Amino acid sequence: MKDIHLEKGMHCSDCHFSQDAHGDGLIHGEYGDSLEIGCEDCHGTVRSKATLRTSGPAAPPGGTDLSLGTTPSGRRRFVWRDGRLWQRSMLDPKVEWEVVQVLDSITPGNPHYSEKSRLAKTLRKDGATWGSVPGSESSLAHADSRMTCYTCHSAWATACSGCHLPQEANAKTEIHHFEGGETRNYASYNPQVIRTDAYMLGINGKVKGNRIAPVRSSSALVLSSTNASRERFYVQQPPISAPGFSSQAFNPHVPHTVRARETKTCTDCHVSAAGDNNAWLAQLLTQGTNFVNFIGRFAWVGEGREGMEAVTVTEADEPQSVIGSYLQRLAYPDFYKAHQERKLELQEAHHHHSGGEVRSLQLRGEYLFTAQGKAGFEVYDVANVDNKDASERVVTAPVSPLGQRTYVRTRDATGVALPTTMPVARRQGDPANLEQPLHPIYDYAFVSDREEGLVLVDVTTLTDGNPENNFLKRALTFNPGGALTGAEGLTVAGTWVYVVTRDELVVVDAAEPLKPRIAARLSGFRQPAAVAVQFRYAFVADRDGLAVVDVTDPGAPSLAGRAAGFAGRSVYVARTWAYVAAGEKGVALVDVERPEAPRLDRLWNADGRLKDTRDVKVASTNASLFAYVADGVGGLAAVQLTSPETVPGYLGLSPRPEPRLIATRRTRGPAVALSKGLDRDRAADESGHQVSVFNRLGARPFNADEMRRLYLRSGRLYTVIDEPPGAPETRP
Repeated sequence: MKDIHLEKGMHCSDCHFSQDAHGDGLIHGEYGDSLEIGCEDCHGTVRSKATLRTSGPAAPPGGTDLSLGTTPSGRRRFVWRDGRLWQRSMLDPKVEWEVVQVLDSITPGNPHYSEKSRLAKTLRKDGATWGSVPGSESSLAHADSRMTCYTCHSAWATACSGCHLPQEANAKTEIHHFEGGETRNYASYNPQVIRTDAYMLGINGKVKGNRIAPVRSSSALVLSSTNASRERFYVQQPPISAPGFSSQAFNPHVPHTVRARETKTCTDCHVSAAGDNNAWLAQLLTQGTNFVNFIGRFAWVGEGREGMEAVTVTEADEPQSVIGSYLQRLAYPDFYKAHQERKLELQEAHHHHSGGEVRSLQLRGEYLFTAQGKAGFEVYDVANVDNKDASERVVTAPVSPLGQRTYVRTRDATGVALPTTMPVARRQGDPANLEQPLHPIYDYAFVSDREEGLVLVDVTTLTDGNPENNFLKRALTFNPGGALTGAEGLTVAGTWVYVVTRDELVVVDAAEPLKPRIAARLSGFRQPAAVAVQFRYAFVADRDGLAVVDVTDPGAPSLAGRAAGFAGRSVYVARTWAYVAAGEKGVALVDVERPEAPRLDRLWNADGRLKDTRDVKVASTNASLFAYVADGVGGLAAVQLTSPETVPGYLGLSPRPEPRLIATRRTRGPAVALSKGLDRDRAADESGHQVSVFNRLGARPFNADEMRRLYLRSGRLYTVIDEPPGAPETRP
């Protein structure tokens, strides 16, 4: 949908006049800081019509008087006629358009009056009173001083959730930065997941007044390097930013998709009374939705007593299509044909033994974190997994055991969870950069243990750049009164740790990681095996199916809904779909658009080929969505869920998946667990703590208080509909 300015016939120079195009002679931190123009300069406010004086970051005191500007034909650029403002085109002397005033849009009887506009612009913070303009804008819910106009008036925004930069030696190329010259290394830039289906908000930079604005994922990089001997000595590694945040970067963004009628509505930013926008709000608040996660060249499979295996699931060259996929058929037809002739069997994998029974595993950066039953918790160095010159691609230590120890023995470890799958490092930043601190919870790995309950391990030594201190230590064992005995699995959502035991969901408050407390215990489950969290809900897989728990207040969880018809072994929630590993029934696809009314859409077992499904993880590659299934004795299965060929709405927010088996791998041992992919749309956690870097000085995601204001009133859930909450107030 076109920006309305473009639709009216405007060009860049019809908004960004000479003062924006040529600058003011000063050095600015970013292009946006050097702009004078603002929406209010031409459209006015709820109190007055436009002054035609610039008010942007670079505007001089009092602003530049736009009413004095002329077009190349010598006519006034702006002219008032009968109280209406008209603007003449800078390119075509025959074209002009009316510049609609905000004040007119909220004035009943005016030709431009819109009830929707009046509601949005006059609504008070109580969420009920609207209609008149109050004496002070501090009582307005959407005051200009706190929000940019295009927060609501943008129809859509782009997000680049992933780019791969592979650097290859022996390729002569020009140096693109610094003083020029040549280099023997060539790095190509390969955008991968570019979508317009999601919408996110955050806080703009200091220069722009720290107002609410759209944000987007804009530089979610992973890096690879191949040397002159064709050794891939690091592959698809996400770097860590200077202040220690994830490099899956975000930034405030002007989408340039402004519309007058096709704008954001109440339910785009607040909880819908229909209960159908939980996934949308998780995305809006930049908490991520597990939809665009990155499982790259390797899918990591836990195989119980047989250790673990890195199975090659994509091509090495760009585009790195998933083997057997729609894209591989287009980009590599010969490889695709050979794969079909091999009856979908994947050919390459790298196996490594373990000291115990690998029940759970998680890749982060160059390390693989595992829970190994009686052997406890162990971390493996997997940096060389794609390096043909490495004699052992997975190691417990690249040096003697005397120089490194990356394990902690526990009695019966069942699961491992990290607060984020993105590499981070808690560092002391420069105060001048206006960065927030990374919460201490990101220092730890969390291990569930049937006998010991919850074990915390400090893993900061793996990212501090010092190779001499890689000795992991148990930081805490937590099991007050045996509340966590029988722990089978866990997940971390912000500073809350959700643990499933023999028959309960236990919520642990870890705001102070070394002083955790039991916040709540909820029964009503039968042998729960796994738990996942998305915004206001936790999803528990148990013997009776999938249970949905309202965790709007994590300290007071309540059972909200259930989908039955299968026995759940694990659960993965990607936007409005829950993928539940259901044993001999395959994968249960559950529609959770309305989490309190989950609906089993189908049970899918690839026409009987999936017989012992234990785990499932979902990731996006290019334009398609894929599931990776740990099928016990059947090994690993790769499933294409969406594609341009099979799902007409594949670029939508959450299209109905159409699963198709595209590849399999008979693993050395039974496939019992899979590593979750790299988060690529998560800037903040559920507790409002920043986790990804923002590319504008002072910009950031919402904090906890700012998030709660969107869905809580006096501690109670606040819901909306896209209609006025009552009659308008008419007093002045």
